[in-house]
This record gives sequence, C-alpha cells and structure tokens, in this order.
Amino acid sequence: MSNLFENAGLEDEAPRPLADRLRPKSLEEVVGQDHLLGPNGALGRMAQLGRITSLILWGPPGTGKTTIARLLAGHGDLAFEQISAIFSGVADLKKVFEAAKARRMSGRGTLLFVDEIHRFNRSQQDGFLPYVENGTITLIGATTENPSFEINSALLSRMQVLVLNRHDDAALEELMARAEAETGKKLPLADDARTALKAMADGDGRFLLNCIETLYDLAGDETLDAAALAQLLQKRAPSYDKDRDGHYNLISALHKSLRGSDADAALYWAARMLTAGEDPMYVIRRLVRFASEDIGMADPEAIHQALAAKDTYEFLGSPEGELQIAQAVIYLATAPKSNAAYVAEKAAKRSAKATGSLMPPAHILNAPTKMMKNLGYGDGYAYDHDAEGGISGQDYFPEEMDRQGFYKPVARGFERDIQKRLDYFARIRREYAQKISANKAE
Repeated sequence: MSNLFENAGLEDEAPRPLADRLRPKSLEEVVGQDHLLGPNGALGRMAQLGRITSLILWGPPGTGKTTIARLLAGHGDLAFEQISAIFSGVADLKKVFEAAKARRMSGRGTLLFVDEIHRFNRSQQDGFLPYVENGTITLIGATTENPSFEINSALLSRMQVLVLNRHDDAALEELMARAEAETGKKLPLADDARTALKAMADGDGRFLLNCIETLYDLAGDETLDAAALAQLLQKRAPSYDKDRDGHYNLISALHKSLRGSDADAALYWAARMLTAGEDPMYVIRRLVRFASEDIGMADPEAIHQALAAKDTYEFLGSPEGELQIAQAVIYLATAPKSNAAYVAEKAAKRSAKATGSLMPPAHILNAPTKMMKNLGYGDGYAYDHDAEGGISGQDYFPEEMDRQGFYKPVARGFERDIQKRLDYFARIRREYAQKISANKAE
C-alpha cells in the first residue's frame, strides 16, 4: 500500500488554472492599466526608479491588483508578503510585522500586500500606522470600495490612492487572444458569442479567463452562438452593492442624467439599479427628491408624477409597477428644469439663521387682547382680499430687516408665468411703499 502511494506522489502536479498560467510575469504584460503602468504613469515611474511607496489600489475585481503588487515588490527588491483581511486577524499581522522587522535588520525591506484591506476594522487599520511610518513595511492595500469611506484618514494620509480601470473591450480581447495562444486552441465561439462573453465578464479579467477555461472543458468542438453560450455559462451578476460605492455611483448617474434631460440615459441607470436588486422604493424616493430639487415650480405636475410612481408600485409591486417608475423617469427627464425653489429654500434658511429672533411687523400680528391692541398689534393691516387685484403691497418682513429676494424663477416652463406675477407683485409693493412714505411726509 505504501509503495502505491509513493508511486502516486506529486511528480504529476494538478494542472494550474488558466488564469494563473496567464498571470503576467512583468508589468509590461499587465493589460488595461496603461494610465498607471506606462512610462509616465505613477507605477511605471516607481518601477523605473525602484522606489515603491505605500499605496491603495482601488478598482473592480479582476483588474490585476494582486499581480501588480507582486511585480512591484520585484522592482523594489522587497520581500513579498500577502494576507487577506477576510481571513487574517491581529495575530497574523503581528507575525508579519515581526518577520518584516527581522528582515529589515538584515538589510531588506518588505512589501506587505493586504487584499480587501477595507475589511479590517478601524483599530486593525490603525495597527499598520507605526510600521508604515518607520518604514518597516511598504504597505499596498487592495480594495473594491471607495477608500474615502472605508480607510482610516490617518492611514490614508500616508498612502497614495491609485485607481485601476475595469477592463474595457480591448483589454478583454487581449486576454482572450492570450488564452487562445496559451492553449493552442481557438475559442469555440461565433462572433456574437464572443461579444456576449465579454459583456458577461463585465470588466473582470479573472472571471473572463475562468469562463474560457469552462468553455474549453465543456463546449468540445461545437461552435457556440450567444444563446448557446448563455445556456452553458451562468451570467455574471452586475457589480453592485446596495450599501456601498456602486449604489451611490449609479444613483448619482441617474440624478445627473435626469438633470441633463437625457431620458434614455436616465432609463438605463434606473434599469441598472433595478436589475441589480435595488429596492424600487429607494429609486422612487430619489425621483420625488429630484422633482422638488431640480424641477420645482417649472412644472408643478412633476412631483405628482413621482408620487404616482410610489402609489402605483405599492399597489402593483414588481414587475408591473416598474413601468410607472419608467414613466416617471421619462416625465422628469423631459420636464423643464429649475432649481429656483431649492436655492430659495437654502437662502431663506441662511437668512433665518443670520437674523435670529426678529419679531414680525406689528401690523400683521393678531391682537386678541386689549393690551396687544394698545401695543399696536394689527394696526394698519390691509386685508389683501379687499385690495384691487387681491394684493395690498404691504411689507411682511421684520421692520429691522431689509426686504429679501430668495426666489428667482427661471425663464422655463411654468416659472415664466410665475415671473410675470412676481413682477406685478413687486410693482404693487413699490406703489404701496411710495404711498406710505407720502402719507408720513404729510
């Protein structure tokens, strides 16, 4: 029995995954990150000089963060240590730091690569500070999340943040060509399936190569079209986390597309959120907010369309209720835009905070008691319904305060008509003020 096991030893290693076999052996082989690795890129210059500084590599999955860190260690003649924040704790970090200190005593530095560094809590992140500060380690952290939100400011201030791009069509095509060269076999895909495979990868090079390996194993000699490919491979879920950066990126894209009156783009971003599993009520709440903030009185019907989406969705649910969401998106995108109400509200709040506790003018105060009448409450109040045109023109601001102009309508939509009314009201107020001044002069 023992001889049998000896003969079946490790002389024939299990085949390495395709993604591992194609892992770049030099920075020049890394695809899709020329803005960082080119001669004028930050990492390209570091590699040329052999001086590697502490970094945060921020980018989507499968864009080469681990590979780049490993290759940078070689350019800086640094020992490479790798840990994952998901599987490592304080004890693991202490071992790495002790080894790095010993290595430093012998004259060699250490590059510590921390995958998913945002998974470490605040106190764990603080633990890196003294070792980064005194040069015991050069720290490279990889994250798919926005470092501004996930990394301690103290640690972030000691590291340069570099953004990696998702692989575009050209980069994915290059990876496909390398896979074909490595295996010596052309991918069994028709043109439409080749395009569909790149769309499935959604910018993730590692996912693409894993799919290619599955294709070689399962497809045989059959050439697949897009439909057959979809049956063979499970479609990759869109990169989106309702609690993290992707969530805010997409809602920002929706809001900006609506503001820019681009109905097609707005429909696309709304669909991206909904197909990724976003709560439709969250999207609707943002549409209601947009109707107030970016349309306002330019089209008072906009808020009703947004609220109709809420009522309809609550009544019908998904997927039927999502049609009304789309209708609200189209209405808001094509409506005339104005942020005049939004600006007026902010300006009024600033003025209210600045002026403190000024009393309303006495003439618009009620006088339910004799004492209050004696103090002049209600004295001289002009009942607007009795005035010609339904406006008296009297002043309603505090007596110690000059009249303010918070609301400034735009010349679009319904606000064009509102501006005509405001001009008329302003003329009546001027005439009223002139009349009061003339009476006082007499």
